[in-house]
Amino acid sequence: QVQLVESGGGLVQAGGSLRLSCAASRSRFSINTLGWFRQAPGKQRELVATITGGGSTNFADSVKGRFTISRDNAKNTVYLQMSSLKPEDTAVYYCAADYLGNRYWGQGTQVTVSS
Repeated sequence: QVQLVESGGGLVQAGGSLRLSCAASRSRFSINTLGWFRQAPGKQRELVATITGGGSTNFADSVKGRFTISRDNAKNTVYLQMSSLKPEDTAVYYCAADYLGNRYWGQGTQVTVSS
């Protein structure tokens, strides 16, 4: 199994920034695609961003230009740099990893953006 541990969530005012981190349990990189999802109150979980092993990234339209996803393969860690945060970004953010055809999830970290 792959264990994912997120950190970096918290409270921030609109217009501020946060950086989320997600570390996988393996010292050897064996995960192809990493991503971030989020689930806002009363809404379904949605894809925020993904990054492949080759560094190709994709973003949801709602965060494009404001969020950046990156990875450190040596540390098996994926990051989500969030800037120009809006109240509608408030959600529990989950990292996810694909490994041997299975998807693994982190426990989630809460991001709250005040107006």
